Amino acid sequence: MEQQIIQHITEPSVLEQLYRSNPTAFSRAFQAVYPQISDSSTAQVWHERLSVSSTCWGTKGDWVLLTIVALIAAFFMQFPDFFLLDHDRYFPRNISFMVMPGIGAYFAYKQGLSLVHLRAPLLILVSSIVFINLLPEASTTLLLTCLHIPIMIWLVVGYLFAGNDASKRMDFLRYHGDLVVMTAVIGLAGGLFTALTLNLFKLIEIEIEKWYFRYVVLSVLPSVPLLATLLVHQNASLVSKISPVIARIFTPLVTLTLALFLGAILYTGKDPYNDREFLLVFNGILIGVMALILFSLGEATKVNASRIHQYFLFALAVLAILDNGIALSAIGFRLAEFGISPNRLAVLGSNSLVMVHLMIATKKLWGFLRGQNSIEEFERGMTAYLPLYAIWAAIVSFLFPLIFQFS
Repeated sequence: MEQQIIQHITEPSVLEQLYRSNPTAFSRAFQAVYPQISDSSTAQVWHERLSVSSTCWGTKGDWVLLTIVALIAAFFMQFPDFFLLDHDRYFPRNISFMVMPGIGAYFAYKQGLSLVHLRAPLLILVSSIVFINLLPEASTTLLLTCLHIPIMIWLVVGYLFAGNDASKRMDFLRYHGDLVVMTAVIGLAGGLFTALTLNLFKLIEIEIEKWYFRYVVLSVLPSVPLLATLLVHQNASLVSKISPVIARIFTPLVTLTLALFLGAILYTGKDPYNDREFLLVFNGILIGVMALILFSLGEATKVNASRIHQYFLFALAVLAILDNGIALSAIGFRLAEFGISPNRLAVLGSNSLVMVHLMIATKKLWGFLRGQNSIEEFERGMTAYLPLYAIWAAIVSFLFPLIFQFS
């Protein structure tokens, strides 16, 4: 290996192949021969590359912020026990505020945003917390608010991530894929640690299961996505190779499954117009497909993206439009048949937004595949639509309870 490095020091592509064939052996051999080749600029670049730790754990300021946010989140997770509040009332209303503001605070800190830039996000956050906790129990509009406020808050987090830079919005979509992967890895490690801890105490006949889950797991859980965010943000390459693989595997699988699902609907004669439960599941599937499309778009627009993956994504978008068309017609039928209700109006608005977004995505993606649009034009066309979701979520969350008189 040492002789090969010396022989090919002026050939970067060969050095890269040697490194990928056995990174550990290459690193050791390179450090051994570096004094002989230190005059080469290529060798100097490789020396810096191999000298840097493979994992960056962030700065002291990052960890101070993480600790503060984690302690605040843990306090609010235990808040109903401290003040004898009803868990069933407290957590559905407030669970999104345990996680998202902390991630938003991290992005604001890394972007160096001043209090002037944070006034609007803080106003939205405080207004949301106060409003949702003042809503009366047992109302349909309460459920809608609990479902839509997290969407609005998450898009506010997106604003803190990208600011007014539209080019960073696609990075925010890509961040989701990396966040899911890293959160799953940390969650799996935490699950193994929990199992080990509980079994160790069982060996000495001490039952800590209820206490452990109530105070330790519940307190730590909101910090997992924040820790994942820090690791992803500091180590862009840590999971960036996993997310594209997941997208490339599941996009064709979901495309095939959705095509079979549409065919099965026709074959079985299933009626989404009169079956409310089926329509709810149908919309849930559609939301999942839309999330996969948005996640996959972040990978499909990379320079080295697979062309086959891009065509599968286009086919998935077309099938999603057909699915959404069926859902919209069913919702329209139920509105005409049973009248206006908060649920039907909210679903109609959400599906209409998704339909327009899907049509824009399909058109832009087709233009991109035919070479009529550049990557930048495609990304701008896709991400410019995202604020509309925040606006609709705000309308459903704040105006629907007033319009329908908290019914």
